[in-house]
Amino acid sequence: MAVHFAAARQPVDWLEVHSENYFGAGGYDLHVLERARNDYPVSLHGVGLGLGSACWDEEHLAALARLAERIQIDVQPASRADGREYDVLVEGEDATWDIRRTEVDANVSQVSAYLGVRSALTAAQRRIGLRGRVVMVGRDICTVVLPEADLKIFLDASVEERARRRYEEKIERGEPADREEILYAMKARDQFDSSRKHAPLMVAPGAVFINSDGKNADQVLEEVRRLVTGS
Repeated sequence: MAVHFAAARQPVDWLEVHSENYFGAGGYDLHVLERARNDYPVSLHGVGLGLGSACWDEEHLAALARLAERIQIDVQPASRADGREYDVLVEGEDATWDIRRTEVDANVSQVSAYLGVRSALTAAQRRIGLRGRVVMVGRDICTVVLPEADLKIFLDASVEERARRRYEEKIERGEPADREEILYAMKARDQFDSSRKHAPLMVAPGAVFINSDGKNADQVLEEVRRLVTGS
C-alpha cells in the first residue's frame, strides 16, 4: 500500500509521517519515505520532532541517526512577532515552536543521548555557530559544539523557576499546559542529561556561572552585556 501511494501522487498539500512506521522493526522501507519527501512537503512532527510513540531500539535509533545526517537544519532571524527570538528551520519548514512541544520535551534527552544522532546534530550546530557573531544556547554548546567560543556562560535557574517560565510561555501562546507535569519532565531531563555517557550536562572549563533566579530578562541581559563588553 505504501509503495502504491508513493507511485501515484495524491491530491493533498502535505504529509505527516510517524517515525515508528519507518524506523521500527517491520516498518516500511526508508525509500518509501524518501520518495514521498520528493513530492510533498513532509511534516517532520513524526520524523524528527514528535517521537512520543516511538520504540527506542537500536534499529530505530540508527535509522534516526541516518535521517539526522541528511536533514537540513538552519537558524535565521525571527520572521514573525509571536514571541520567538529566531526561526528554526528544518528542511525549510518552520519548526520554531514545534521543537518546544510537550512530546518533544519528553523524548529529546533519550534521542539526543544516542551518539549517532548527537554527532549529526553537533555537526549542524557547529556549521551554524562557525558563521560567527552568534549567541548559541544549548546544554552542550560550550563543552562540545563550540568549546572555542570567546565567551562561555553557564546560565542557570532552579528547576522550579524554569518550569514556571515554560508554563507561562505556553499559556501566553494559548497552548494547554500543566505546571506540575512540566516540572516533573524538567527534573527527569536534568537527571538524564547530567548522567548520560556522551556530552553530559556540565559547566564548561572557563565558563562564567550566572544564576537567573529572581531576575527578569532585562537584568540577565545586562549582566551578559557587561561580560561581552567588559564594562
